[in-house]
Amino acid sequence: MSSSQPPGLLLVNLGSPDAPTVPAVRRYLDEFLMDERVIDKPFLLRALVVKGIILNTRPRGSAEAYSRVWTDEGSPLIVNSRRLEQQVAKLWRAPVALGMRYGTPSIKAGLEQLQQQGVDQVIVVPLYPHYAMSSYETVVEKARDVVSRQQDPPQLHFLEPFYRHPAYRKALADVTRGHLDGDWDHLLFSFHGLPVRHIEKCDPDGDHCLQREDCCFIDAPSTRFCYRAQVMRSASNLAQDLGLSDERWSVSFQSSLGRDPWLEPFTEATTVKLAASGVRHLKVICPAFVADCLETVDEVDRDVRAAFIGAGGQQFDVIPCLNDDPGWAQAVVEMAPEALKRHAAPGSDGVCPQ
Repeated sequence: MSSSQPPGLLLVNLGSPDAPTVPAVRRYLDEFLMDERVIDKPFLLRALVVKGIILNTRPRGSAEAYSRVWTDEGSPLIVNSRRLEQQVAKLWRAPVALGMRYGTPSIKAGLEQLQQQGVDQVIVVPLYPHYAMSSYETVVEKARDVVSRQQDPPQLHFLEPFYRHPAYRKALADVTRGHLDGDWDHLLFSFHGLPVRHIEKCDPDGDHCLQREDCCFIDAPSTRFCYRAQVMRSASNLAQDLGLSDERWSVSFQSSLGRDPWLEPFTEATTVKLAASGVRHLKVICPAFVADCLETVDEVDRDVRAAFIGAGGQQFDVIPCLNDDPGWAQAVVEMAPEALKRHAAPGSDGVCPQ
């Protein structure tokens, strides 16, 4: 295929263990947590924490959690991502493949699948609405590393985080709106958390992020790379698109790991406070995830639900992620060509300068 032909699409999500077993989970966590953009510590310290502590303590509990959400088709994240791939393939005019940052199918396998079909240009679509060094950035760097080792690599283009894109906003609002019928008290936006230092790293001058209460809504050079600013704006955008008044929604952060400071308030503690304040019917949405996964199906719909009900809440509804919604697939197809406007080169590839 010549470069004048339509580029292939590589959809990339986080990944999952190959099975809900201790050995499979251990392999997955090893690859995931040894990524220097996930646990951004010096190699020896990271290895000590991951290989010396985490891999000896977490796999059994994590395997039990995966067993609770595993379906006949496999991991929810993989299943939902595959279904999205199939929907997008019906709409895109060139080959489409799926890759995972960790586990299988790998980014390398996805790129090779496209190349075997004659593709010499690839639009990489990290399935993350918001920028984070531990999600979007690591996908960009991994894809670039894979092609750097090839003799005849395809040209890569990267779709930027798309939380502001009208097509994404419409798809998210349409899916969410369908779950807000009837009487309910409050909508909680539960975003995946990050260590505070990840936010600070993407503000090299240290003069904006987390320096004032409204920093996330003031434009600054760091906004392009600030996860907290992007998720706060994303929540505000969706609330606006749904016509919600300020008192009917709030933001929290889930999935913290370790003892370092993480973004707050935490989701579980927030739901307990909401119940104590009189909220009886709580809706929860997790917009950092475009596919339902362990964090939405088990952590939120099981653990956080139990905390809310235990604190006096009466009804707890988790709004599904976008998954393979046709409107979401159409949004991916509408957004992807915008990556062609940018060249995958240092300084323009969306990687946070540090």
